[in-house]
Amino acid sequence: MEENVLGTDLSGKVAVVTGAAGVLCSTLSKVLARAGAQVALLDRIEEKAQIVADEIAAAGGTARAYGCDVLDKARCRTVADEVLRDLGPCDILLNGAGGNHPMATTDKEYFEPGDLEAGTKSFFDLDEAGVESVFNLNFAGTLIPTQAFARHMIGREGCCILNISSMNAFTPLTKIPAYSGAKAAVTNFTQWLAVHFSKVGIRVNAIAPGFFATAQNRALLFNEDGTPTARTGKILAATPMGRFGDSEKELSGAVLFLLDNDAAGFITGVTLPIDGGFSAYSGV
Repeated sequence: MEENVLGTDLSGKVAVVTGAAGVLCSTLSKVLARAGAQVALLDRIEEKAQIVADEIAAAGGTARAYGCDVLDKARCRTVADEVLRDLGPCDILLNGAGGNHPMATTDKEYFEPGDLEAGTKSFFDLDEAGVESVFNLNFAGTLIPTQAFARHMIGREGCCILNISSMNAFTPLTKIPAYSGAKAAVTNFTQWLAVHFSKVGIRVNAIAPGFFATAQNRALLFNEDGTPTARTGKILAATPMGRFGDSEKELSGAVLFLLDNDAAGFITGVTLPIDGGFSAYSGV
């Protein structure tokens, strides 16, 4: 397996990752495998998770793919038992499943007179089913897998849960009120879980990623000729460090730190922004 240059040793640990076929969590799954963990890759589409598992195996790591809808409580319980049988009890749960929905997004940043008549999708046109979908995926999609896997952590030393929040949990981004609210709920839930599980040896933290340039969002951030889009200009103007993050190094390093019981054993209930100062900047 490729050397883990960040120093955290997860040898002997079983790490479960939800949303594991996504751009962010596939990267983090490989990082966990390089650190020595056996990784259970959960995704709604098992074939996509299997691709990541094969890539980890080709690099010398250990991973298994499982088809799992994080909103299906019975399936999550079944998969938890399958992971227990195949790899052993879960030591690390990374709740990575999440996302937004276009029906829960406005067309414009600011409401203006005439929007109701202009056919613009404004706040008043947000679809309740879309909003519910976003809250379910991000909040219930964190709660339900935690119910399934945390029962295998109780009373075992060194177990931890890491949730994926967002810097818009602190300051909501324009156009995406449901997603911002759902991630704020994840941050609050992280604190609640940290207190709730504090007597049984389970640490619970979250990361709040800022803007990272990935294959998934590159078309939104850069024009075909490689020049930055207007959106990129706004993002970087609001990011004091003036650049995008490097998910392979800067996101992964924070994740491994929070999972390292030697380095972060007394840290629980925090949501760590990894955003180049975006959440700290007022704009003036």
